Formats: sequence, structure tokens, C-alpha cells
Amino acid sequence: MVGGADGVLDGVLPAGALLVGRVWDPAAGGPRVVAVDTAAPPGGSGWGVHELTDREPTVSGLLDRDDHLALVRDVVRGEPRWWTDDLLRASPGSPADAHLLAPVDLQVVKACGVTFADSLAERVIEERSGGDPARAGAVRAEVAEVLGGTLSSVRPGSAEAARLREVLRARGWWSQYLEVGLGPDPEVFTKAPVLASVGHGAAVGVPSWSRWNNPEPELVLVVTSRGQVVGATLGNDVNLRDVEGRSALLLGRAKDANASSALGPFVRLLDDSLSLDALRTIEIDLEVRGADGFVLRGRNSLARISRPFEELVAATLGSHHQYPDGFVLYTGTLFAPTADRDEPGQGFTHHVGDVVRISCPALGTLENVVLATEDLPPWTFGLGELLRRLGLPRTVTPS
Repeated sequence: MVGGADGVLDGVLPAGALLVGRVWDPAAGGPRVVAVDTAAPPGGSGWGVHELTDREPTVSGLLDRDDHLALVRDVVRGEPRWWTDDLLRASPGSPADAHLLAPVDLQVVKACGVTFADSLAERVIEERSGGDPARAGAVRAEVAEVLGGTLSSVRPGSAEAARLREVLRARGWWSQYLEVGLGPDPEVFTKAPVLASVGHGAAVGVPSWSRWNNPEPELVLVVTSRGQVVGATLGNDVNLRDVEGRSALLLGRAKDANASSALGPFVRLLDDSLSLDALRTIEIDLEVRGADGFVLRGRNSLARISRPFEELVAATLGSHHQYPDGFVLYTGTLFAPTADRDEPGQGFTHHVGDVVRISCPALGTLENVVLATEDLPPWTFGLGELLRRLGLPRTVTPS
């Protein structure tokens, strides 16, 4: 069980923050929209969790309102429905217990790749090794010799980046990863279907046949239908390196499986206590603890991202594509694990039972355990079921 009685005190929730999210309510038999104010004094069971479903039935609808901050501040002045420590102690996924869900609902889950120079090199290594971890060590040495430290100082889409692309092409070193890492257009893909992400305390899934995979600790921006960033949360973009390394055309298989997207614990709203500019320099820590005693640690430093947030948002939403319910956007990661776990030269891969902990003071802690995807309960709660639980008809006729 993650969290626990001291879950609030050990950094699961950020201090001094206005948070929104979702709770599974067994009494209602469905998800409820909630808010927490950690600037208020905590009680004996943590901070109060206030329901606002009757004011706004979805997180998407709430955050798309111009007055979302005023509405949340009004709600958290009332009596709480739950307490944070009780929810952190609950059994995730149990319909009989109130527990945290992923803090978004109708928003499309998008993700950006190759947004850091360091991880760009690792994507090239995956590709040139054909997704074979046994070849990764030798390829890594070759990549270091050819690329050296040239990537970290190059601005994607710049004239300098264009010259470097031509040099690499002439040397036979072109790659689709170098195209999105150095070229004018960032990589943006759909990470998971609407409502498919899991929350804090739930299991994340890795298919049992994957032999090379890893967590990706990321900052996730929460964006309205108008393209305004109104909040942020933590994310684990579970990645199958042996699949994507075989071909970038297998990105969907590498990135989108049951419980391959984890978000949480809450969405922190941007306000006077946390601005978008402050997010540009946060550091996100990763810790993986295995039942075999293996411990992996890493850090994702947003100050080293190659493209500004505004560029990533504009590549996702604009005249070319709209998101009427908003979207959340994984912004990529600096961290790519290379420490050997099983065999020398093969780097890191998950084992069943790994506990993945992603944290930063501004957003709290997202903790999940790794299980085989095939052993997880099937994903059954989709949009039709959400409509039914909200008392709306399952079939909506377009106007």
C-alpha cells in the first residue's frame, strides 16, 4: 500500500496548494470531482477533501471555466466529504473503498517525445540497436563518439540544428529521433484513451513479453480547450523500449496499453502560489525499488528541456487541431535509465513488483507498483459508463 497514515506528511501532497482531482465514491458508484486546499491547516486525518460534483460534474468542465479558481476556493470553505489520509490508505481499484483516481477525466492524454537532448541520444540508441538491450552498450559507446556533447546546446529548429542535421545525414547517421529532436516540429502523440489513465496508488502495467522497458517521470501540463495551461500534475509515461526501438511506427504498441499512463496525485492549479514560469525550472525525482533489492534513482530537470512549453502546446492545439474538452500533455523526460540490472551492458528494465515513486515539492508524489499488464483487471470504465453514472444517456445525438 502506498501513502499510509503519514502520507500527507511525507510529501504525497504539496503544501500550500489548491488541488483538484477525482475520488471513486462507492456510495454513488462512480467518480466524484473534488478539491483540496493544503494551505489550510490539516486535521487529524490530513486535509479535507471537498466534493464539487454538483457544481461541475467533470474536471474537464471545471477547468475550462474562467472562474474555476473562484469556484474551487468557494467549495473548499465548506465541510469536507473525505480526508486525504483516509484516501491514501484506501485500496486503489476497490469499488468498495473511496480512493483516488487519475485527476483528469474527459481531457485527451497527449505526450511529447524527444524534448531533452540527453534522452534524444537514448532514443537513437534504441533505434540503432533495433530494440535489443544486449546491443545497447556497444551502440551507446558509438553514439557518444559520434554525437559527443553537441546536442545539449543546440536549439531545435534553429539554423545550427539544420546544419547539424545535414552533417549527421552525410555521415549516415540520420534518424527519425534526430528529426523531431532537432527539426522544427516536436513529436506529439496520443498516450492513452480518455479515462484510461490510472492514479496514485494504482498498478501500472508492463506486458509480460517486454524485455526492455522503463518508467518516464514527467511534468504533465493541464490545458483548456482554448490552449491555456491552468494546472499541472505528475506523470509516468510507461515505455517499452524493445518495441519502439524496432520501429517508430510501433509507437502506439510501445506507449499505449492498459495502465501505461499514470497521473497524479492531484492537479495543482496555477495561481499566485505557483506560476507557469515556476514550472520551467522544477526538478522531478524518480525512485524505483524492486523486490530484488535493486534501487534506481534519477532526476528530470525541466530547466534542460529543449523546447518551451508554449511551443509544445501550440504543436498540439491550434487551427490544425482542437480539443473541446481540453487535454493533458506529458512534456517528456531528461531521464533515460542506463544502469545495468540483470545482465552487464543491458541497462535497466522493470520487474514485476517494482515500486515507482515520482515526486517534486511543487506537485507532490505519484507512486505506483508495476504488474504484468495481462494480470491487471480489464479496463471497463469508459465514456459511456461515465455518462450513465452521471445520470446522462449513453448515446448523445449531435446537434
